[in-house]
Amino acid sequence: MLVASLNQVEFGYNDIPCLEDANVEIQSGEFVVVTGPNGAAKSTLLKLMLGLIEPWKGSVFLSPKNIEGKKLRVGYVSQQIAAFNSGFPSTILEFVRSGRYASGPWLRKLCSEDDMLTEAALRQVGMWDLRKRKIGELSGGQKQRICIARALAQEPDMLVLDEPTTGMDQDSRFKFYELMHGQVRDHMRTVVMVTHNLAEVAPYLDRMIELERREEGGWKCCTTTSCSGHFVPVG
Repeated sequence: MLVASLNQVEFGYNDIPCLEDANVEIQSGEFVVVTGPNGAAKSTLLKLMLGLIEPWKGSVFLSPKNIEGKKLRVGYVSQQIAAFNSGFPSTILEFVRSGRYASGPWLRKLCSEDDMLTEAALRQVGMWDLRKRKIGELSGGQKQRICIARALAQEPDMLVLDEPTTGMDQDSRFKFYELMHGQVRDHMRTVVMVTHNLAEVAPYLDRMIELERREEGGWKCCTTTSCSGHFVPVG
């Protein structure tokens, strides 16, 4: 099932294109990474895919329903995790637990199942023992983990993660890749992840979207990016 796609998309900033002729398809139940050099508009590609920004040209599709015909749930973790205010009043547990409201009305009373899924998500990212700490006390890497836990607690059909392993050591990164691989294999979730650690994560992947820089130039800096959004087979 097609979950998301970009067709002949063009987008840029300050009248300068950073993505051109972007053609991308994401199928349900895939583990896909987006990779490319710094400045290659990888984060922009994710935002376009999710409808957070509008393309200059072309069309973007995000399925309204999952493979079961229910509303598609998307868990999105951006790069700006470390920007949490040091005075943020919520505890880790409260923050992750709030993700459960995505599965029903905001005013509903959370139940024991919500508590169970919240605990499971925090244990999966290794943050259960710190659940009573305030978010403002955490390091950037720890904030990254609890945002991933909150996304997992939502039981998403698709996880969209922008450099989620930032601040993790190598052992933690490999555990994270295993976790994401399990989400795809055991729960048929779709995972789309931006990363620079392609060699590490490659054994877990189904496909890769590579953003390539234009050779002929014509624009300045790393925003001179041509995104064909093509799929490169892995393995």
